[in-house]
Amino acid sequence: MVFNTPQQISSPQSTELEDYPPMKNSSRIKLRDGRYLAYAERGVPRHESKYQIVIVHGFGSSKEMNFPVSQELIEELGIYFLLFDRAGYGDSDLNMKRSVKSEALDIEELVDKLELGSKFYVIGVSMGSYPTWSCLKYIPHRLAGVALVVPIVNYWWPSLPKSLTKLDFRKKLIRWTLRIASHAPGLLRWWVNKKCLPSNSVLERDPTFFNEHDMEVLKHSKGFPMLTRERLRQQEVFDTLRTDFMVCFGKWDFDPMEMGDPFPESPESSVHIWQGHEDKVVPVELQQCISEKLPWIQYHEIPEGGHLIVHYDGVCDSIVKALLLGEEPLTDTQDSS
Repeated sequence: MVFNTPQQISSPQSTELEDYPPMKNSSRIKLRDGRYLAYAERGVPRHESKYQIVIVHGFGSSKEMNFPVSQELIEELGIYFLLFDRAGYGDSDLNMKRSVKSEALDIEELVDKLELGSKFYVIGVSMGSYPTWSCLKYIPHRLAGVALVVPIVNYWWPSLPKSLTKLDFRKKLIRWTLRIASHAPGLLRWWVNKKCLPSNSVLERDPTFFNEHDMEVLKHSKGFPMLTRERLRQQEVFDTLRTDFMVCFGKWDFDPMEMGDPFPESPESSVHIWQGHEDKVVPVELQQCISEKLPWIQYHEIPEGGHLIVHYDGVCDSIVKALLLGEEPLTDTQDSS
C-alpha cells in the first residue's frame, strides 16, 4: 500500500463547492426513456481535445460543482470535461426507477449523444462513486480509466468485513435512515427539516463530518445549497435525495470487492482511489481494506486530508496526472505492505 501526498495542504486553490449558480436553460439531451439529462462542458473544446473526462457529482451537488484543475494543465494536455446533473438533480429529470445500473447507462448514453468516442475517463466524487463503480461493472469496455475520490462505501457489501463496521456510528445512522426512507418517507422529510438541518451553517460547522482543513474550505464556499431546509421543502428535491441515498446504500446487483481487473488487456488504463486519512464521512480503514482486496486499484492517501480534498490546493491536478499520465504524485512518505 502506498500513501501519497500531492503536496503540503495549504489554502484552497478554489473553494467554491458550487462554482456557478444553477442554470435554468442548461444544455440537455433526451434519453431513450424520454427523460432529459442536463450537462455542462468545460476545458478545451470537445472536438479539439485529447482526453475526455466525465465528472460525476455527489450527494446534494450538481454539474455546477467545482473540480479545480489548473488552466495550464488543461491546455497542456488538451482536456475536455463533461459534467452533468444526475437524475433529478439540477436541470435533469427525476428517475423514480433509478438503480445502480441506470446511473452507468445514463453516462454511456450522454457520452454517445455528444459523440465523445468509444472510450472516455470517469472521475466520481463522494456519492458520485456508486455510478462510477457501476461503470466499472457494466460498461468497462467504454472506459479509458477511472478515479474514485473519497468514494462512499456501502456498508452492506457482502465482502466488507463486519469487524470493520460493527461499532461505526455511520452504519447505524444509515440503517435507521434507510428504514424510515423506505417505510415512512413523510416522517423522514419532517425529521430532516425540523430536527436535522435547522440551518445550512449547522452542517458546515459540524466537526462530526469535517476536519480542520475541510472547515477552512467551507469558510470560503457557498456550502451545500441543495441541503438547506428551504430546498428540502421542495418535494422533487427531497425525492431526488431520498432515492439517490436509497440506491447508494441499498442492495446492489454486484459486490465491488469481488470484481476482477476491468482492464486486463489494457495496461495503459488504470483505476485509482483517492482518500483523506482524516475523512470523517468515509473511514480511511474501509478504503484501505478495499484497496488491499483489489490489488489492481492504485491507492492514494492524503495524510491530513478530510472529505473535501478535491478543494485542496493541487489535489485535482494530481488526480488528473495520475489518471491520464500514470504520474505518481509527490510523496512525503511511502510505506509498502
